Amino acid sequence: MKVLDRVSVLLRRKGNEIFSLPSDASVYSAIELMAEKHIGALLVVDDGHLVGIISERDYARKVILMGRSSKDTFVREIMTPSPITIHCDTSVDEALRTMTENRIRHLPVINSAGNIAGMLSIGDLVSWIIGSQDEAISHLEHYISGDYCT
Repeated sequence: MKVLDRVSVLLRRKGNEIFSLPSDASVYSAIELMAEKHIGALLVVDDGHLVGIISERDYARKVILMGRSSKDTFVREIMTPSPITIHCDTSVDEALRTMTENRIRHLPVINSAGNIAGMLSIGDLVSWIIGSQDEAISHLEHYISGDYCT
């Protein structure tokens, strides 16, 4: 585990299961699926193409606070269209920087063929970086104590 590892490595370890729904789905069905899968965002896919992303934050700000009904509101009405994406060869460090600079919590990953390879959350990246730091500390401790192979 290293911060310069490619996100494809992280996706292989995490799993690249993709949860999505079409833009004509109700917001209620989106929230229901997020709750069922214990996730905070879904990809919005129409005809095999990524057209947006919908998050719990979108629901809170664009449905609840606006006094709308989640059963009568379509995903396309509140989703973030054309979401920021990264490629499989993007480093974990660069992915985290992209999220921070754009103030987003979820990042779709696209493969070289232009297809959705997976989605990363800020938690996925933070966990990876913590694991990377733990490994580095362990290596240093072994080196300092002389408990290493030459």
